[in-house]
Amino acid sequence: MKILLIYPEFPDTFWSFKHALKFIGKKAALPPLGMITVASMLPDNWERRLVDLNVSPLKIKDLVWADMVFVSAMAVQQRSAREVIDQCKRAGVKVVAGGPLFTSDHEQFPNVDHFVLNEAELTLSQFLEDLDRGILQRVYAADAFADISTTPAPQWNILEMRKYASMAIQFSRGCPYHCDFCNVTALFGHKIRTKTSQQIIDELDGLREAGWKGSVFFVDDNFIAHKSYLKKELLPKLIEWRRSNSVANRYYTECSINLADDSELMDLMVAAGFNQVFIGIETPDDLALQACGKQHNTSRNLLDNVRRIQHAGLEVMGGFIVGFDSDTPSIFSKQIEFIQNSGIVTAMVGLLQALPGTGLYERMKSEGRLLCTSSGDNVDGNTNIISKMDPEILRKGYRTMMVHLYAPKHYYQRVMTLLREYRVPELIGGIQFDQFMAFARSTVLLGVLGRERFHYWKMLLWTSFNRPRSLPLAVTLAIYGHHFRQVCRLHLRQAEKQGVVSSVKEENAIALWKLKKMKP
Repeated sequence: MKILLIYPEFPDTFWSFKHALKFIGKKAALPPLGMITVASMLPDNWERRLVDLNVSPLKIKDLVWADMVFVSAMAVQQRSAREVIDQCKRAGVKVVAGGPLFTSDHEQFPNVDHFVLNEAELTLSQFLEDLDRGILQRVYAADAFADISTTPAPQWNILEMRKYASMAIQFSRGCPYHCDFCNVTALFGHKIRTKTSQQIIDELDGLREAGWKGSVFFVDDNFIAHKSYLKKELLPKLIEWRRSNSVANRYYTECSINLADDSELMDLMVAAGFNQVFIGIETPDDLALQACGKQHNTSRNLLDNVRRIQHAGLEVMGGFIVGFDSDTPSIFSKQIEFIQNSGIVTAMVGLLQALPGTGLYERMKSEGRLLCTSSGDNVDGNTNIISKMDPEILRKGYRTMMVHLYAPKHYYQRVMTLLREYRVPELIGGIQFDQFMAFARSTVLLGVLGRERFHYWKMLLWTSFNRPRSLPLAVTLAIYGHHFRQVCRLHLRQAEKQGVVSSVKEENAIALWKLKKMKP
């Protein structure tokens, strides 16, 4: 059997880093970890190829070669996924689909031949058995959650590694919290399931043997959910493995704000090579946090927590949301003030969206407040719900926030605030070639041709005199800023074009919603 694994293309989004990757000659930020893990679950005698549309085009000869196509995608990739499915159908190749996009809403894809939903550890084996017996069903799903201590290591050899900026591995699945806008628990549950420390070491060894020396993203939705195992088992073994193998690359991950409460855990993470964490802060407003089920972010000084984490040596990247029911027009200035004062350079600010499978989605549906299907891109300036705040005020406030936060003056101020707060890890192994090329290109594109050149050079000179060890990070953040501004401009232009059509649809939906509320 010849299996072609196709990973759809990401649109130009905040997290694609498309415009930043050009500075280091890469095509994509991360590889399709799910697909290369599924590749390891296929029978040994099957041939398999990967086409990641983010780094390589899909060619007719690829489809001619294949007996079957496997497609996996997230919601943000839905447009490209539909195009891939249609192309496969025209070529007469059967399509098998899985991953978050299809698990959440597979009925929307009638051209897919077979769905392998939920976690592949549970459903792929049944699909393979039925394929062998010639009695394939259309949908394979599971109610349980997989034991990932038996999950095989990803098949790194089918990747074109040199085209990626970072690699990815997974330590745990699930999240203990109940945020009503998040679909993580709908997909992976509340119970935390982990791989063994030896699995993680083996996967990192596999990356080293494949020649990878760059950064690695631990894709866990909440890396610190199983603190005791991290502190007693994984992190100490990871520290020893790095020391005995002279490993110098860096790791980054996602976690919750209560990381700030555990100095021991932060110190262990830094010693194990972690230097960045993404945290869903969402809003500085306690009322909104309580209403959306994010109580673990309440009754704490969020600004102080962020600083504590950055002092420990972990740069905080933050997720923020506007459009909660309790939000008033003052939320925009409050969010701006918090983000600027915190020094969170990579601040992902989005309008609240309701994703299928979430408590928010069900509530909006029952209240008649759903407008459309979510785009999956929570920073594209759109929402799929009827907000309690006047929609035009919400859109205008959001645009104001994005323009302010990513204007060169304010962006570079945040960079310098971060560098004052952040304890930079010791640079081991010297400046890498990619970093040197990024600096050289940034001096031309940002320092000579860019509109931000005054702020760029001011920040670099300040860093050279005050935080010289932070220069590589300063250059990286300057390049990120270029990408964020490009994406902001793109989304704002699209929002202006779509504004009239969206407003008419929205007004009609709101009018209908109000009529329903008036009925006894």
